[in-house]
Amino acid sequence: MARLRITLVKSGIGYGMDQKMTLKSLGLRRMNQQVTHEDSASVRGMIQKVRHLVKVEEERGDAE
Repeated sequence: MARLRITLVKSGIGYGMDQKMTLKSLGLRRMNQQVTHEDSASVRGMIQKVRHLVKVEEERGDAE
């Protein structure tokens, strides 16, 4: 299954509370911090909400 590496590239300061809470839900707190999540519809929805603040890379798990 694919995993997503999400990097915070722009601060959430100046954006709405809903976007700040979405970043917190993804586990992003500091600039350039990276987190990895399983690719799912809910994670894709959160990424879509803050797409202007994050960079997303797809990781393939070939070791299965």
